[in-house]
Amino acid sequence: MTLGTELDHEWLKDAEFEQANETPEPDLALGRQVIAARVRAGMTQVQLAQRMDTTEAAIAHLEGGQTSPSLKTLKKLAAVTGSQLVVRLDEAAA
Repeated sequence: MTLGTELDHEWLKDAEFEQANETPEPDLALGRQVIAARVRAGMTQVQLAQRMDTTEAAIAHLEGGQTSPSLKTLKKLAAVTGSQLVVRLDEAAA
């Protein structure tokens, strides 16, 4: 496991990090899911970028909630990380 992956694992376990992201905006929530999928797959951002044929910066933007990926990108991400892609629309909160 690389230093970056070890740090990602630590952030995901950190209670303060979890509390700060308890009810994130949709892009931030998706970014956290991307991080979790990458960490489960044991990859760094560089490795994920290489396997997805993109740049580390693109992965960083996706993980940071700075970009909204296409469904095609999400399908590729799921395949590369061994994840299952689930798209869902929930009823809006009143």
